[in-house]
Amino acid sequence: MELTKKRWIILIASCFINLCIGSIYAWSVFAAPMAAYLSGLTGRTLTPGDLAIAFTICNSVGPITMISGGWINDRFGPKKVILVGGILFGGGMILSSFATSVGFLVFAYGIVLGLGTGMVYGCTISNSIKFFPDKRGLVGGVTTAAYGLSSVIIPPVANVLISNSGVTSAFMIIGIAFLLIICVASFFIEKCPADFTPSGWTPSAVQLARSPREDKNWKGMLASPIFYVMILLLISGAFAGLMCTSQASPIAQKMVGLSAAAATTVVSILALFNTGGRILAGYISDKIGRINTLAITSLLSVAGLIMLYFSGENNVGTFYMGISMIGLSFGSLMGVFPGFTADQFGAKNNSVNYGIMFIGFALAGYFGPSIMRNVYSADGSYQRAFVIAAVCGLTGFILTFVYKWAVKYQNKSVNNNHKVTV
Repeated sequence: MELTKKRWIILIASCFINLCIGSIYAWSVFAAPMAAYLSGLTGRTLTPGDLAIAFTICNSVGPITMISGGWINDRFGPKKVILVGGILFGGGMILSSFATSVGFLVFAYGIVLGLGTGMVYGCTISNSIKFFPDKRGLVGGVTTAAYGLSSVIIPPVANVLISNSGVTSAFMIIGIAFLLIICVASFFIEKCPADFTPSGWTPSAVQLARSPREDKNWKGMLASPIFYVMILLLISGAFAGLMCTSQASPIAQKMVGLSAAAATTVVSILALFNTGGRILAGYISDKIGRINTLAITSLLSVAGLIMLYFSGENNVGTFYMGISMIGLSFGSLMGVFPGFTADQFGAKNNSVNYGIMFIGFALAGYFGPSIMRNVYSADGSYQRAFVIAAVCGLTGFILTFVYKWAVKYQNKSVNNNHKVTV
């Protein structure tokens, strides 16, 4: 089959795989029942906040295997990397069902599952983007949207499983199902040839302008000052999204007074806007540019955090609007960044380059939930955490202008050097 047609099958398989690994965003649904389960076993009173360390570490270790898996992917193809990553991911979920302590849960969910997530996520997205140089932003949005869509689908399913069979059985059932889906789907994945160009496609002037003068490897990327602006922008933008995603259900219950069932709906709404933002922003960024899209999402995040700040038991509507804007902003950021990285440093080494860039996401995944947990422990409310996240959002907005200046300065230097050489 011609690769131009076959790439769509590869994209669909990648989306199914990402749908499975995106279930980490449904963590807040598991947190409360797992805390209650472990409290009964250990005799200690554990809260969802005490278990948030598992989610934090899960996000933090992902770049390790994104980078190493990306290196293997660039040399041997993504199929084997995704297969091994799928075994780690499903195995981590299954192992979580045997947890009898916070430490074991951190090992199973935080480390094993987290390492598997990084291996799979980096390969599916980078490989798909290489197959679609004509729709880089949209495909980056679609593949990351599948990742986010999981938290729309999984929370109600997990809630039913937890209610009927208990939280450990829910981990076991979901783990086995996802292990099988990822492993089967991995056989439909192929490596994109280095010289691949879709049949009948000619790059437009705008696409040629976005293309880098040369493909940079990780050393070349780290030598560029623009990389540091981009990773700071990623940290600033992801901070609020990961902070709220990690404890969306507890926030809804403690701050607004929603029931556990209603709080599960909040998790799904957050995930729905997260998913929609990835596709919408990916498409829009192909039209107006990645950095302009990121500037808009930064302001949207700040607006959402202001609404959350003023939310309470008498402001349920404000809370829903705020959480929806956070989801939309966070999804937009994650949908744009894979293509943004490829635009700046080239698609050839994007598996490794995006893995390194993803360290920014991991840092946000560590500090965001940690600050949220510490603020609530100290203040008994979440308001100060929303203020901190809003400052990060404003920082991200400022960084979009720093990026434009840095790119203009870099292009001017390159052109001057070129004139001297000639």
